[in-house]
Amino acid sequence: MKKVICWSCGTENETPDPIPRDSECRECRRDLRCCMACSFFDTAYNNSCREPDADPVTDKDRRNFCEFFSYGPTGKGVAPSRSDNARKKLDALFGGKPAGVDKAAEARAKLEDLFRKKPAED
Repeated sequence: MKKVICWSCGTENETPDPIPRDSECRECRRDLRCCMACSFFDTAYNNSCREPDADPVTDKDRRNFCEFFSYGPTGKGVAPSRSDNARKKLDALFGGKPAGVDKAAEARAKLEDLFRKKPAED
């Protein structure tokens, strides 16, 4: 049995090696043998695949018959994007997100202020 990490939710799963086409995550029920979990998956390449001989696949998060499938070395075949890498470097440099800033609460307060009825003046 092989231990793999779900590309979608991060849950550790045990599956036979090689990973069967119908393998699903025990937690989120997403397919484990799909492009998103493959070590060749990379959005910077044509068809989001570094394997030039692979047939095009439309649904990257669904099981398929690709003969080049290889589960990602870290359990996630999704390569971090350039923006994700840049964000991590900025967070490390400036200490992450500012504390106490809740954008949703701030937006809701502004919305409520906008539609609040003004008290009647006598």
